[in-house]
Amino acid sequence: MKTFFRDNGLTIALVALFLFSALGMIWSGHSAYNEELQHHGLPAIGLLAYLTSGDFLSALFENWESEFLQMSAYVILTAMLFQRGSAESRDPDDPDRPDDELPAATRKRNPVLSWLYSYSLGIALAVLFAISFALHWWASLAAANAEALRHGGEVQSLASYLLDSNLWFESFQNWQSEFMSTAVLVVLSVFLRHKSSPESKPAGATNAETGA
Repeated sequence: MKTFFRDNGLTIALVALFLFSALGMIWSGHSAYNEELQHHGLPAIGLLAYLTSGDFLSALFENWESEFLQMSAYVILTAMLFQRGSAESRDPDDPDRPDDELPAATRKRNPVLSWLYSYSLGIALAVLFAISFALHWWASLAAANAEALRHGGEVQSLASYLLDSNLWFESFQNWQSEFMSTAVLVVLSVFLRHKSSPESKPAGATNAETGA
């Protein structure tokens, strides 16, 4: 058991932090939503009703969407582009890595499966982004229509809401922060260090050294 926690400690810690943050989001979001309903003279709703509401699901998938966009773009772009001196980049003078190609016999026997496997991480993250965006689109529409009904407004269809500025504002406000934070990490890893982290160059490495 001790070995299990040592070997999987990073995943366990991140899942625990995710669950803690998700519970905090649910608790605070439920309270804030009921306060808003009371301001409109409407009765408060229970926790289960809130968890299935467009308001909660839109906020949830809006954030997942931006995270998967960040990670998929990061994986794909770092395979094509360089930043000299960054721990997050391959060395532009020596970009090829050992064991980065499947055996020739495997590629020849199953060329399509070999290609899919070779790029499976970026593909999986891009698919998760697309799914999250679709769910955000649907949930944001539900939230917008619920708000419209409370104020006597007009409800929208799924197709018409795709052109609504509110949907894209929700997306872009998260996308810009993800790309900004990733760019900051790439640049700061040129000059700064964090001992023992695989996301950092060794403490004694020069600024010109590229890759972790």
